This record gives sequence, C-alpha cells and structure tokens, in this order.
Amino acid sequence: MQYKNITISGLPGCGSTTLLSLLKEALAQEKWVGFSGGEFMRAYAIEKGLFNPAQSTHHSATVYNDDFDRQVDYGIREKVSNQEKWIIESWLSGFMAQNVPGTLKVLMTCSDDAVRIDRIVNRDGVDVLEAKKSIQGRYQGNLEKWQRMYNKEWQEWVVETGKLSASEPIDFWRSELYDLVIDTFSNNKEKTLQLVLDAIKKT
Repeated sequence: MQYKNITISGLPGCGSTTLLSLLKEALAQEKWVGFSGGEFMRAYAIEKGLFNPAQSTHHSATVYNDDFDRQVDYGIREKVSNQEKWIIESWLSGFMAQNVPGTLKVLMTCSDDAVRIDRIVNRDGVDVLEAKKSIQGRYQGNLEKWQRMYNKEWQEWVVETGKLSASEPIDFWRSELYDLVIDTFSNNKEKTLQLVLDAIKKT
C-alpha cells in the first residue's frame, strides 16, 4: 500500500470515531490495528478519579498533567515512525505525525455546525445547549493547553518546513497539515470510508 499507517483527527461531532471503527473492520484481514486516543484517555481519567463515568459528555484534556499528555502524544509519533498498520484516532494524531513518511493524515470536518451539535446530542444524550457548551469548552481548553505545550514542535514541524508562515496562529486542524480532508456533512460514512481506502491503495 502507499501508506503504512493512518491517523484520524477532527473536532467532536465530525465522525472520526465512526471512521476508526469502519477502518478497523475493513482492514482487519490485513492485520491493521486501531487505537482511539479518546477512549484510552477516558479510561485513564476514570481510573485516576479525574472524570466521573456517570457524566455523559466527554472531558477536557486539561484534567491531565502536561507530562502525561506529552507521553501519550509522543507515543503516537513513535508508533507511526517505527511501526506499521496502525489506525490512530485522536485530536492531535495528525499533528504528531507531521513529517513522518508513510502516514496518511486524515482530517475529519463537518461544514454544518448544527449537524455536529446534533451528533453530540444523540451520542451523549444531552440537550442542544449542553452539547454546544461541551464542544466549545473542550475545544478552547484543549487548544490553549496544546498551544502552550507544543509551540516548539509547531515551529519545527510546521513553520520551518514551510507549511504555514510564522504569522499564522497555532491551529492543529488546518487543512494544510493533512493529506486528506473529508467533510462528513457532504460525505456519508460509506463514502468517507471509501475515500480513505482509495487513498492508501498502491499507486
């Protein structure tokens, strides 16, 4: 195949978890392995008492200390750098795979915010107001933390390689950082899966 690993990134409600599940099934016979950063971090947070499992909405990365966050993120970079047949889904997996040869970096987007919110409402069983609050709160908290933590990596991996200029704000979900950008408002889950499978096929 053209690529030996896949990362899936995207903000809540854009369909990254759904794509991970579909790819794991589609590539199971070829021994690909899936990893959800969100599920891993949620289990850790529950184990350490950082998150109440009775709470339906997902938690922010701000509950973890920087060292643990960095350890997990760099573990992703190590996997895609030195191993094969990983499908890794997390907010930052595509950023952590910058400049790593052989990794297909997929960015999931949804051009209609109302659809994103509706997906969160249905997934978490909350009302629209709570879904909006959860989405915005997690995004802002996570972004500010990661901007502080990964300023050096942004300069080295993005600015110095010419992907974006130094005047651009740190935004880990800029399309310029990805190989394949999929809008799940205009592409259903079957079409989304096929776009990724087509991208990893041999040239």
